[in-house]
Amino acid sequence: MLVNILFLLFVALAVYTQNMTGFALALVLLGLVGATDLLPLPDVVNALSVIALVNAVLFLYKRKALRLEPQLWPVLLASMVGIVVGVLGLAWIVGNAYEALRLLLGFSIVFCAWMLLRPAAQLTQVSSPFVLLCVGFLSGLMSGLFSAGGPPVVYQLYRQPWPVARIRESLVFLNGVGCLLRLAVVVPTVGFSPLSVQLSALAVPVVVLVTALTVHRSLPLSPRLFKLLVCILLAATGAGMIHTAASGLGWTG
Repeated sequence: MLVNILFLLFVALAVYTQNMTGFALALVLLGLVGATDLLPLPDVVNALSVIALVNAVLFLYKRKALRLEPQLWPVLLASMVGIVVGVLGLAWIVGNAYEALRLLLGFSIVFCAWMLLRPAAQLTQVSSPFVLLCVGFLSGLMSGLFSAGGPPVVYQLYRQPWPVARIRESLVFLNGVGCLLRLAVVVPTVGFSPLSVQLSALAVPVVVLVTALTVHRSLPLSPRLFKLLVCILLAATGAGMIHTAASGLGWTG
């Protein structure tokens, strides 16, 4: 019972952060779960795909916005390829070294916190299709592995000369499509465990409630301070996950 309550609290915090910033749902949730060793990460990753998909659908429905910049199609197409590669990689990692998965995720979270904290220099022109393809593939790879493909595309999109509201909505849309594709690949290949189904069923009402309450709310703090707090949380949880994974691998005394 306590495990379920903590998990739902983590979900609520992650969804709130996502709705306020347009990113970090997966990193916050996986970071908190991984650092506390609350639940098996592969099952949480699968449930996260459902959580993020529901959040994206509700967010875009409430905002009534679904206008994509044409330049985003290379990101979307490349991310689809990356997701397939990532899911196949996840199946191999889980089958061979679970602690290695936690260690890899911990380092990824710390790196993403550092990357998101860096000031993104605004571009005067839209990035080239090649750059967007690379960003899309890397984002898809992280989505396939951890259902956390946000940071690369977040960093790149916030540099584009587009309105901030359009960028935020585009990020939510890309995340939702990525989660839908990931589920389409995971279910017939890796499988969707009973625990993943249970966690998804528990989390969906929380996602609906938090999204309904926050979709039109503004940040309670300045954007810079809120982003700093999110990055500190990510770095702390990522470091905690690295430590516990290293202990599980026998790398610490």
